[in-house]
This record gives sequence, C-alpha cells and structure tokens, in this order.
Amino acid sequence: MAEIILVSSGKGGSGKSSFTAGVGRALAACGKKVLAVDCDIGLRSLDLLFGVSDKVVFDWGDLLLQRCTKEQAIVRGNVDLLAAPPRFNSAFTPESVAAMIKMLKPDYDYIMIDSPAGIDRGFELAAAGAERAVVVSTPDSVCVRSCGRAFDELYKMGINDVKLIINMFEVKPVCKHKLLNIDQCIDETGVQLLGIVPRDPNLGYCSVTGNNPGEFSPSTLAFSRIAKRITGKRIPLVCE
Repeated sequence: MAEIILVSSGKGGSGKSSFTAGVGRALAACGKKVLAVDCDIGLRSLDLLFGVSDKVVFDWGDLLLQRCTKEQAIVRGNVDLLAAPPRFNSAFTPESVAAMIKMLKPDYDYIMIDSPAGIDRGFELAAAGAERAVVVSTPDSVCVRSCGRAFDELYKMGINDVKLIINMFEVKPVCKHKLLNIDQCIDETGVQLLGIVPRDPNLGYCSVTGNNPGEFSPSTLAFSRIAKRITGKRIPLVCE
C-alpha cells in the first residue's frame, strides 16, 4: 500500500513541481513504484517535467467524472503520472479526490501529490488524500513566512507528519545575509528539515526538455538523498 505524500508550498516559484518530479524519479531509482498526481488544476506542469505531454489523453478529472478508466488516465513511465484537469468542476471535492487516491493506493509504494501554490481550494483538494506532507520553500523571508501558513493549514487538516524542504539554496547569498540561513528557515517555520536542494541551473533547462538533469548534477544528488530519507534510511542532509 502506497504512502501518500503531499508536496506543497506557501507561494509560487519555490520549485515544488520540479521537486516532485526529481524525488519521484529518485524513489523509482530506489526500486519503488511511484505515481505522481498533478493537482495544479489549469496550470499543470508535471507532464512537461516528465516529458510526456504528447501522451496525456485523459486526466484525473476525467477519471472522477467516469469518462475513462484508471488505466486510460494514468500515463505509464519510470514514474507514472495522473495529469491535472484544465478547469475546476463541482464534482471535484475533497471526498472524491480522497476516494480516488484510496483506490490507487494498492498499486504503488509512493503516491506524490503536487499541490498548487497557496492554501486555497486547490490546496484543500490536494491535501484530502494525503497522509504526510513536505513543504518546499526557498530561503527568503517571504517564501518562508508563507510556508508557515501552509504548515498551520496542514495541521488543521490533521496532517501532522510535515517536513520542510529548503530549495534553491546558495551559500554565497546566505553568507552576505541576502538570504536566510538553514537555522533561520527552520526556526521561522518551526518544522523539522527533511532536505536541502542546491540551486541547479540544469534543472531549469530540463523543464523544457523533460529530461533528468544528470546523474551527478547537484539537484539529482540532493533528490536521491531526500528519497532515501523518505524511505527511512539514515542519510546526511548534504553531501559530506
């Protein structure tokens, strides 16, 4: 039975979807069967990040509306994908999304739900089927503060296993006090740190091609460490 992990952020631009794709691939490399569910209705991007846009015929909205089977809706790959619908529908409720995720649980080891940015209706739908969550933040005061709000909302929803990911981390701006350091990010959110992902220019390029940034790229190595920590292994937060 799959563990259901919500990937969220307090605001846009934190790299949440790239994180979902990267860690999904890393979990698959560990031999796990992974499904990524794009819940960013109207602004989906995981099909681009996985390079499977031309294979998307149906989305999970079609599945909820019984326009297709789950076999037709899921795009198979190293990481399977359920694309987000193009617009909201009254049939998309927290209860219906939670039931869909429950139906998919027996087929996977991990289901990663990519939430839209913010804490509005889409966030509520994405969180409905989740058992644990990670909140992705860049090391700046605005993003960290908004992530604190996301943490509060997750706790209200009964999701108590929540961890922090610091994304796009750079040492030089931190040393110059232009960005928050690791301890400041943890202190301001009050949440345990799961991992740190360094800024990696290759990751942006790969969002255009749908390719992996490379086995030894900084982000790939970070995603691999985080994936192993998710599976329960004792792995350092950063390369030693």
